[in-house]
Amino acid sequence: MNARGLRVDIEGLGLRYGQADVLVDIDLHIEAGERLCLVGPNGAGKSSILRCLTGLTEPTAGTIALDGELLAGIDRSAVAQAISVVPSQVDLPFSMRVEEVVRLGRIPHENPFTGATAEDHAAVDIAIARVGIDKLRGRDVRQLSMGERQLVLVAMAVAQGGRLIVLDEPTVHLDLRHQVEVLELLGRLSDDGLTVLAVLHDLPLAAHFFPRLVLLDEGRLVADGAPSSVLSPERISEVYEVDPRFVPALA
Repeated sequence: MNARGLRVDIEGLGLRYGQADVLVDIDLHIEAGERLCLVGPNGAGKSSILRCLTGLTEPTAGTIALDGELLAGIDRSAVAQAISVVPSQVDLPFSMRVEEVVRLGRIPHENPFTGATAEDHAAVDIAIARVGIDKLRGRDVRQLSMGERQLVLVAMAVAQGGRLIVLDEPTVHLDLRHQVEVLELLGRLSDDGLTVLAVLHDLPLAAHFFPRLVLLDEGRLVADGAPSSVLSPERISEVYEVDPRFVPALA
């Protein structure tokens, strides 16, 4: 695959809803091909960073740059081609086969008048093979397990061809086997050169599968670095307000 990941530079990012500060002076620099995870308690600002990064929410302060180009000046279609977003889960209102869902990832590339090209169909085939879900072809996505559905959504993101893959709680509602499958897949995509940015609540999984963690609390960046340094017992106690012994994999 040997894709070239996207570099992200976030400086002084702020976000306010009414009188509430959701993000405060966030500085975050992500190298091309890096794999990192945002962690922190509910309301820490993790998903808000993703929404600002993907252009869904306009920040009230600061800048976001993709490969040195300010996000605010990039065409929306170009952003959609550069950043692939994997939702936690999707409820489909009607029947769709696996390959039809994966093909949705090609929408940012398709000509609205001529439709899918041979290149689009090839991208879908490559994504399905890359994620390892060939055996699911032809199946109705609504009839798949939660773990299988999540792999289909990751394949959709791979087919999209973004150089940055953004995932908000990709392992929620999954059993342990499927959690590991999804996170191992993200590791392989990162090894191939893609930049991977995820949000996880499960601290042991985050610490095991991501070489870099960014800890947030009340909209502020608390720590950034290797899991062993970011998730120290003192920080677990201070940020999560629990005894670190309740997180045995980190104790």
